[in-house]
Amino acid sequence: MKCPFCGKPNTRVIDSRPGKIEFEVRRRRECQECTRRFTTYERFMQGPVMIVKKDGRREDFNREKVLTGIKKACEKRAISINLIEETVDAIERDLRETNDREISSKVVGEKIIEALKQIDDVAYVRFASVYREFKDVADFIQELKGLIPKECLPIEFDAILK
Repeated sequence: MKCPFCGKPNTRVIDSRPGKIEFEVRRRRECQECTRRFTTYERFMQGPVMIVKKDGRREDFNREKVLTGIKKACEKRAISINLIEETVDAIERDLRETNDREISSKVVGEKIIEALKQIDDVAYVRFASVYREFKDVADFIQELKGLIPKECLPIEFDAILK
């Protein structure tokens, strides 16, 4: 493993322990050249999961894309990075457990939306607005209507939706 600080290949493992998710190992390493320490994660890689995009293109599942999308939706919200990473781990685990080699991007998007709905309403609406391509305020109101209990909705709110 190359040192991320000095680029030398001489590093040694100081500590190993199980990671947060199944089949992951967290390793604490030290560079023998510059003596700086860093952490690496090793993960068992199953066969690739291909994501089928709306236009029919296929690409490998990219965990970082999911993480980036959720982080953007959760921006300026009181949501810990640990919770975000646990959410991404759970989504990735669900996708891999289906044993399908190809999964529609729609399935991935809906899993993200469902996860965000459990975490934070604002993050959920932010992600949904981009993912579902809201065209106007009525789309936002329709989505919000599903979050607000019926007895709390003002009468004129319903009139806007018609």
